[in-house]
Amino acid sequence: MDAVYETHLTSLPLLARGKVRDIYDIDDERMLIVTTDRISAFDVILPTPIPGKGRILTEVAEFWFHKTAHMIPNHLDEDFDVNPLLTPEERKQISRRAMVVKKLKPLPIEAIVRGYLIGSGWKEYQQSGTVCGIPLPEGLPKAAKLPEPLFTPSTKADVGDHDINITFEEMAERIGRELAEQVRDISLKLYTFAADYALKRGIIIADTKFEFGLDEAGTLYLIDEALTPDSSRFWSARDYQPGTDPKSFDKQYIRDYLESLDWDKTPPGPELPNDVVRKTIEKYTEAKDRLVENPDD
Repeated sequence: MDAVYETHLTSLPLLARGKVRDIYDIDDERMLIVTTDRISAFDVILPTPIPGKGRILTEVAEFWFHKTAHMIPNHLDEDFDVNPLLTPEERKQISRRAMVVKKLKPLPIEAIVRGYLIGSGWKEYQQSGTVCGIPLPEGLPKAAKLPEPLFTPSTKADVGDHDINITFEEMAERIGRELAEQVRDISLKLYTFAADYALKRGIIIADTKFEFGLDEAGTLYLIDEALTPDSSRFWSARDYQPGTDPKSFDKQYIRDYLESLDWDKTPPGPELPNDVVRKTIEKYTEAKDRLVENPDD
């Protein structure tokens, strides 16, 4: 499968290129989001694409947008057909990796929910017994399930910069307390709903991040992506053992490879070997198949 590292649509104006997504302008109400095969780690876009990854992320995100639409509206605009605006080559370029979405005002925070003690949370817990400043019981092992999911927001950094963890109070100061409470409450509900569903499919959602936006009336929407292998830690429930590094279905495999290199986690990122690329797409594909296939079973 040919990889799409970067799209080039001349029929629509390019608005931005993110770490993974290329965003094009359609009209005053809509944008086209194209999910490429780029992959980032430690906030650095790597030079090696993962062929087919963008299509998997798009399918998984659309699945969750539909699955959670009864809980919160999302930015999908599936009534608009963008194809007449594009050339045949452009339609081929974005096939199965594009979403038409409503133009909304993004909130300047990332809504992170942690259900398990791993990653930066585990490192902090070892030092201070807290995660993002929230005290936890003593003696928890690595990868332990937390007593209850934690809402730990962060700033929304520009491409190339690092997100910074902030407290709920700091988030409330930035966006207002009423909206902050709404974001916190729906983030925890979305995580709990998705984690329960995924567990029945053999996947533990250890943590995830959500992004939200507002329309002109102030209605809150779920935007960007949701509960994908890029924005979440997916573990194999069958192989899960507290105290170990769980088998994952996300880009942790790439992070582990990069940690083995003499790289300072600043651009430019290193090339990925073929076996790491192959293993990564296998993990993403398995996660997608478990979550999306026969969802009503």
